[in-house]
Amino acid sequence: MAHDPIPLDSQLCFSIYATTLAINRTYKPMLDALGLTYPQYLVLSALWEGDGQTIGAIGERLSLEPSTITPLVKRLELAGFVGRLRNPADERQVQVRLTAKGAALRAETGCLTEALLRRSGMSVDQIIALNGQVQALRDALVRPEGG
Repeated sequence: MAHDPIPLDSQLCFSIYATTLAINRTYKPMLDALGLTYPQYLVLSALWEGDGQTIGAIGERLSLEPSTITPLVKRLELAGFVGRLRNPADERQVQVRLTAKGAALRAETGCLTEALLRRSGMSVDQIIALNGQVQALRDALVRPEGG
């Protein structure tokens, strides 16, 4: 028995996708002014949570492959935001550390949250609650079935 397709706006996956694009468009002018792309901002955010991570650990934190992280880190290094160092104990591992410039940039990214709050018309508590719901959905979807 064939069913009519669900309209896009009724599909949660499309709503989340379209919202992600809208957030990225909101952030873009501010990130451009800082000399960053959104993926580079995510790498820096992971390092602000804990400096001195490996490429693999950053990739795991962001749910991205190391082959995606490496070029982002190289561009951040060229911009003077991070430095890379091979682990002397394991030459295959590359550790990424924030430079003073990269650490200082954290204070300049508060405008992103402010813009999101202003543009959304939502309160801090509403954004926190929504974020919790989205994270719970993500966590449920990445768990193995039956797990």
